[in-house]
Amino acid sequence: MSISRRTLIKTSAALAAGLASGSALSTVRGLSQADYAALDAVALAEMIRGKQISPADALEAAIARVEQVNPSLNPVVQKYYEAARDTVRAGLPEKGPLRGVPFLLKDLGVQMKGVPTTNGSRFFRDAVADHDSTLVQRYRAAGLVIFGKTASPEFGGTATTESKLWGQTHNPWNLKHSSGGSSGGAAVAVAAGIVPAAHASDGGGSIRIPASHCGLFGLKTSRGRNPSGPEALENWMGLSVSHAITRSVRDSALLLDIGAGPEAGSRVSPAVGAASYLEAVARPPRPLRIALVEANPVGIPVHADCKAALARAAALCEQLGHHLEPASLTLPVGPMLEGMGVLSGTGTLSLIRDRERALGRAVTEADLEPITWLYYQNAQKYSAEQLYRARATADQVGRAFDEFLTRYDLILSPVTAVPAPLLGALSLDQPYESFVRNAMPASCFTSMYNIAGLPAMTVPLYWGADNLPIGSMFAGRFGDEVTLLQLAAQLEQAAPWRDKRPTLAV
Repeated sequence: MSISRRTLIKTSAALAAGLASGSALSTVRGLSQADYAALDAVALAEMIRGKQISPADALEAAIARVEQVNPSLNPVVQKYYEAARDTVRAGLPEKGPLRGVPFLLKDLGVQMKGVPTTNGSRFFRDAVADHDSTLVQRYRAAGLVIFGKTASPEFGGTATTESKLWGQTHNPWNLKHSSGGSSGGAAVAVAAGIVPAAHASDGGGSIRIPASHCGLFGLKTSRGRNPSGPEALENWMGLSVSHAITRSVRDSALLLDIGAGPEAGSRVSPAVGAASYLEAVARPPRPLRIALVEANPVGIPVHADCKAALARAAALCEQLGHHLEPASLTLPVGPMLEGMGVLSGTGTLSLIRDRERALGRAVTEADLEPITWLYYQNAQKYSAEQLYRARATADQVGRAFDEFLTRYDLILSPVTAVPAPLLGALSLDQPYESFVRNAMPASCFTSMYNIAGLPAMTVPLYWGADNLPIGSMFAGRFGDEVTLLQLAAQLEQAAPWRDKRPTLAV
């Protein structure tokens, strides 16, 4: 993607004139916020390499955008403007493929030295990291300029982005609706044009759900594709993985090139998927066999708008020469759901125990949100046998999918059973019965791929009657991100979504 020739001429002229540094809007007068927001990360990096814009100007454009939209949307909850400016002034890696591109980290499960990782929890408000996570090291080496962190619900425990610590993050398409979660802050930051791509993580749908609700591309990688360390090399015992939410498919591919690969101590790592994912997306996929799965294993009814989004995706795939066949999944639903609770619960329990040791005091009910406190109480009662059986169930679910995918290349299904709910419906601060009633329709399609460790993606191809985006989900074989990305790029070309933007964010 590129901005207009007129804008490039203006930008170059402004730079040549040596205007005094300040905000990007005053320094590079031709680069309006609309121009900046129209660039994906690859295009922005190309402009920086071509000296049409400087890393400092790109950073100031991103900061200006935060200050404009954050009061109404609330995606960015930690701001490190001066540290980012210092990083730019100190010099960025000359050969970094995304040198100078502004970037945001999700405030959950990833460490950046010298700043807190709150995990969306008041109990972790001042938990300052003493090191960078492996993935953050790789992002820095690629030249990304990290200038803040995005909102997450407490411990990523729900499919919305609301917390007592940071408040509500609003869907830019309709402020009354949820942005999805737990990477809702990342999704809103991209949808609102703050950054072209943002770090995100997914333990039950937390990349795919907010990407769907905000009209973006979201790829959950295979288990072990990207590093999670150096502490826990498998977050939530393999349920949760990190990658990104992006506007363009090629940005996701390049970020995978940057982040993918084992780290010291890794023992679970898929085979190398591509020498370059970015180069792979330039090639269309061969005709694919796609299983069309309209019903979720849990039996949750699917909303008519989600069915319409699925039909749109299926029809487009057929137009592109792919073969679709209705299919159903047979999975051990009860043990699978119970196992997810055990694995995620014990992961959160361990995190809280570490924080207790760091603070020298026990966590209290006042430190956590009501649903989190309930999960914490339950996690303390899990036995070693329950933990073992939960992990064994995950292996069996993976086996069932591997066998299913001997007949198909990909699985197409809805992302969620319902469109983006109103804010509050999935909050962790409510009675358990109402929370569960609303939570099941949100994750009944996505979470099974976390159990199985398979890659899956949300593609934005449909907007409902109320103009809320509704994505469709494709899942593939373990380690086969290439086929997913190639199909996504083909869909992106056939039905472009990059110019579909919420009115508020223009």
